Amino acid sequence: PAVALDRTGVLYGLASGALASGVGYVFWYAVLRQLSATHAATVQLSVPVLAAIGGTIFLGEAVTLHLFIASAAILGGIALVTIGPRQAR
Repeated sequence: PAVALDRTGVLYGLASGALASGVGYVFWYAVLRQLSATHAATVQLSVPVLAAIGGTIFLGEAVTLHLFIASAAILGGIALVTIGPRQAR
């Protein structure tokens, strides 16, 4: 099938993408000041899980056992780093 691009639709898509990215970056950099480098790097690993959740909510993607186990492993690893016992320096 042919793809038809509407100028208004493309502009709305670009604007909404820029707005969503802009808000996301403002939020991230506001929170980043409160985190150590290790915590910031670790928390960023949650992005694939957040994208998968967005896919299930907004795009109707299936929640599979594979997705559930992978998400649990990622979030479990993040939890171990962020709330685990602190090592002595």
